[in-house]
Amino acid sequence: MSRRTFCCVGIMGLLAASGASGQESASPAPQQLQVAATVAFLEGPTSDSDGNVFFTDLNGGRILKLAAEGGRVTTYREPSNRANGLLFDPEGRLLACEGGDRAQIPPRVTRTDMKTGQVEVLADNYQGQRFNSPNDITYDGKGRLYFTDLAGGAVYRIDPDKKLTRILARPEIDRPNGLAISPDDRTFYLIEANQAEGGPRMIRAYDLAPDGTVANMRVFHNFYPGRSGDGMCIDSQGSLYVAAGLNRTRGTSETLATKAGIHVFSSSGKLLDFFPVHEDSVTNCGFAGPDLKTLYVTAGKLLLKMQTTVAGTRR
Repeated sequence: MSRRTFCCVGIMGLLAASGASGQESASPAPQQLQVAATVAFLEGPTSDSDGNVFFTDLNGGRILKLAAEGGRVTTYREPSNRANGLLFDPEGRLLACEGGDRAQIPPRVTRTDMKTGQVEVLADNYQGQRFNSPNDITYDGKGRLYFTDLAGGAVYRIDPDKKLTRILARPEIDRPNGLAISPDDRTFYLIEANQAEGGPRMIRAYDLAPDGTVANMRVFHNFYPGRSGDGMCIDSQGSLYVAAGLNRTRGTSETLATKAGIHVFSSSGKLLDFFPVHEDSVTNCGFAGPDLKTLYVTAGKLLLKMQTTVAGTRR
């Protein structure tokens, strides 16, 4: 297993300090520190063709941009309509899964023309029923988009003509989160992330047919009873890089059986490598750089990066 670690490239947090009176006194009874506030929760890293990395801050309602030159972090869009998963499509347009401001704008999937800034709504309902909270998105070699509605328990496909099709739904699946498609378009991967006792915490694999439907489900990897995967990306050799695990329990039935970090699986399901992340919660990852050999990872308030030996994909 590798012992390489990530380099921190962005921190947004709340620091607190306490003063001392200067007089010695008896040590207080030991107390356990608890989280009083969380001011940033990062998700959805993706890179444009120039190497700029875009990612979301769910708590702050922003889409952020890490510049390829200089490494400056700026706000690209605020408010973001609670954007979560992001991805650039083959034409360089920014795809976003938006959880929605229910009082104003519904949950939806959008596409932004980066030259004009025009935002196009690709889908905001299925057969008249609103989505719950679109979570993550990917595409295949024919330009079809696939996205998950985690709490809604469904996976959808958007064809180039914008036709929307639901390809998976309860009870076949439960709480779909991250998703990926193999470089040869033959395998569709889907993360199940149910925190409840007995709930599925796994990666499902399906055969992806030429018409964009899926079949022949099998369990690719089971994380239970630990925390399941959240987001994932895939490299040019078909290996999955999965953000999963916890460093500390969080009041759910999830145990610490899954180590927190990036778990790298071959296309056959073999664990090839593991890169630990010491920040909770590790949420997602994506490749960037001119050779797509820089892996960016979102974890809590941090955006991390590391070099890989195999080139990634933009999916």
